[in-house]
Amino acid sequence: MNATKAEILDTAIAKLPRVQLASVRPTPLEPMQRLTAHLKSPALHIKRDDLTGLAFGGNKTRMFEFSLADALATGADTIVSGAAVQSNYCRQLAAACAKLGLELHLILRPVRDIDKTESQGNNLLQHLLGAHITVLEEGKHIIQTGAIQAKVDELTAQGKKVYWPRRESTIDLDVIAYVEVGVEIARQCQAQHLAANYLYLAALDTTQAGVALGLAYLESPIKVRGFCPLPNIDDRHQDMANLANQAARRLGLDTELSATDFDNDDTFVGAGYGLPSPEGLNALRTLARTEGILLDPVYTSKALAGLFAHVVDGRLDGEAIFLHTGGSPALFAYAQDVLAE
Repeated sequence: MNATKAEILDTAIAKLPRVQLASVRPTPLEPMQRLTAHLKSPALHIKRDDLTGLAFGGNKTRMFEFSLADALATGADTIVSGAAVQSNYCRQLAAACAKLGLELHLILRPVRDIDKTESQGNNLLQHLLGAHITVLEEGKHIIQTGAIQAKVDELTAQGKKVYWPRRESTIDLDVIAYVEVGVEIARQCQAQHLAANYLYLAALDTTQAGVALGLAYLESPIKVRGFCPLPNIDDRHQDMANLANQAARRLGLDTELSATDFDNDDTFVGAGYGLPSPEGLNALRTLARTEGILLDPVYTSKALAGLFAHVVDGRLDGEAIFLHTGGSPALFAYAQDVLAE
């Protein structure tokens, strides 16, 4: 790690508007000795971003420290957003808005038929946290985007000052949250004398873009291996490069990444987004029973399944860190799948 560059990043990030939401930062980096022995693999460690502390924790809490600070700076009093019914993003957004006194409207798309009728897991928590929730009849992204825009227009007409996070001009704030995590990981590896070769994570866009940018800027030898939760996102490598470079410009960094800098595998999606896979459920149970750590059944578990596969086929040829981005509340919405061994 280049210590001078780490200080430059610290200074650049500190200049941005920010609200305090995470109660644990830096999050722990822990050995997984029993899982390592079980897999007969190189040494495995876990970065516990499931422990950020806000409403069961997770990686999105870090992102909202920047994006909701931006919302408040614009004078917003209302947030409108959306994702899947069992979204960890929306659960943490609901908690963040409750903490900051912001009104929240969520437009959610169903993945399973039960999502339209059952309030369990993350959806239960979103209700408890006071979000105004609309569950759509269809799960198509284009329909959801139109419904979110309609809600923004409706609330704006009522005199609300509305902010829609993750838009083109502000999505790099989410990336910057994980640039900071790249710095955390590099410093923790140095302090613990870890010679990590790989970082594994579930990611489609901002999380991987951020850690990849942070580690690249610090000249870290750690290679980032992401596992995409969605199928058929053909431009995701270039999209992540674009996001990383947008964040680099905001931070004033002289680093530029390209699509070839991103390793992101979509072969562990299984039947689809939001649907458990046999390999993911096996990984979830194995981690729970060797380390006492709970993953979610449709996201981080699939990334850990990818790591397991790399152990078997020899692609994991050095020490690795698994980035746990949270999501355990979703377990309660997938109980039948989790218990069906």
